Amino acid sequence: SSSSQSIGSWHQQPHSSRQSSNLFCGKMSSETKDYSREQRGLQYVLQTASRGDPDSVLATIDEFCKEFKRTMNLGDVKGVIFDEFVKETAPMTMLELGTYMGYSAVRTVRLLPQGAKFITLEFNPENAAVAKEMISFARLQDRIIQVISDSAEAIPQLKAKFNVETFDMVFIDHWKDAYTRDIKLLETNKLLRKGTVVVADNIIKPGAPDYAEYVRTCGKYDSTFHESKDAYSNTVIDGLEKSVYRG
Repeated sequence: SSSSQSIGSWHQQPHSSRQSSNLFCGKMSSETKDYSREQRGLQYVLQTASRGDPDSVLATIDEFCKEFKRTMNLGDVKGVIFDEFVKETAPMTMLELGTYMGYSAVRTVRLLPQGAKFITLEFNPENAAVAKEMISFARLQDRIIQVISDSAEAIPQLKAKFNVETFDMVFIDHWKDAYTRDIKLLETNKLLRKGTVVVADNIIKPGAPDYAEYVRTCGKYDSTFHESKDAYSNTVIDGLEKSVYRG
């Protein structure tokens, strides 16, 4: 079915194997002037990248952000650090908080072992629609479970809805003021295990100071900060926090 499934007041967005509609048809021109920057980024990918090639999709999004309009993606500089975290963890179960345009989902899933379960949550339905198209264009739709929901509502339901005991890895990249709330929800819902790797973006810019203080001082994590540059900036300092749950 191509319609969204209702799961309480949240829903999972299924993927069609074919391109769904001409939602973002037209050139990067006056036809796209009423599009959001995310929709314009998608349009650029559909016209420029190679279908079914995740690396081409990522490079094209990076190019769009550098040449035309920055979007809130992980980006290619922090992305290299993140890639190493994914490869060394090799998670069979992974949760992403904040799908946004689908950039980090594509970046992650291209590196995951076959058969891995990857669930990504997004609160904004317009961004989720862009991500759905992006993921389908990369031909990764069969490897990604996309859920449209507020994370506080979805997290307590993940075990039952998706038959997950615990996550091997979690990537947090949604609303910065929700980072601490949601990692505590993951703890209380027993979705973390000894050794679960939790990576959080934007620790410096725009910043998540409460979260950084929590994971560094609560005694439940071995936490390290990995400095980098903000996405698509050669000057602004940012970084990723990698926190390994002690169980």
